[in-house]
Amino acid sequence: MKIYYVYILKCSDSSYYVGMTSNLDKRIIEHNLGKFQNAYTFTRRPVELVWYQDFLEPNQAISFEKKIKKWSRAKKEAIIQDNWEVLPKLSECKNETHHRNKAFDSH
Repeated sequence: MKIYYVYILKCSDSSYYVGMTSNLDKRIIEHNLGKFQNAYTFTRRPVELVWYQDFLEPNQAISFEKKIKKWSRAKKEAIIQDNWEVLPKLSECKNETHHRNKAFDSH
């Protein structure tokens, strides 16, 4: 049975990189060796694996990778710290114009 991994790397500039692979050890080595010159991590080496989750279904892994790639730094750090319960709070819109944050008219 093949296992797929979604992972987060912390780069030398303290940014995060999210990826997916079926061979986690090999992929981390490739990142650190700079196998792909056009890769985000190439100029940010060395990288450190700070989080991963395994999946049995490749489509689930792909979907989750795409989702967390779009997440804020705070949300990525929450899962790195295994603090999943704060994700709903970190997902709330904080714009003044958002309906939950807008003062009600007193008409």
